[in-house]
Amino acid sequence: MVERIVFKGMTADQVSKLSGEEFLRLANSRARRSVKRNFLRYRELFKKAEEYRKSKNDKPIRTHVREAVIIPQWIGMKFAVHNGKEFQNLTITANMVGYRLGDFAFTTKRVQHSAPGIRATKGSKALGEK
Repeated sequence: MVERIVFKGMTADQVSKLSGEEFLRLANSRARRSVKRNFLRYRELFKKAEEYRKSKNDKPIRTHVREAVIIPQWIGMKFAVHNGKEFQNLTITANMVGYRLGDFAFTTKRVQHSAPGIRATKGSKALGEK
């Protein structure tokens, strides 16, 4: 079985063992800058994640912080990220490291149109028939 490369040429086991400083050295500049500048702003989320890890709780961490960068210490944790209407559950995996939480909680759905509505023209009614 071939091991899958997950982050910057590393496997999942290697990524999960990275410290915070090692991760920042490997991350791209946008993620590195965000983590450094917004650490105080997101300290509540980091505290919740630390408590989650210690308590071995199965309940997801609810958050509105979509722009938080996923760090290696969060691998295996469950988050409930707000998408503007509801919370979407995420389980963090090794290939998500370096991305944002909001990248995995979509804010829009696929639109499926049904039959034409009231006062639709005869021409638009013909489009629905196949």
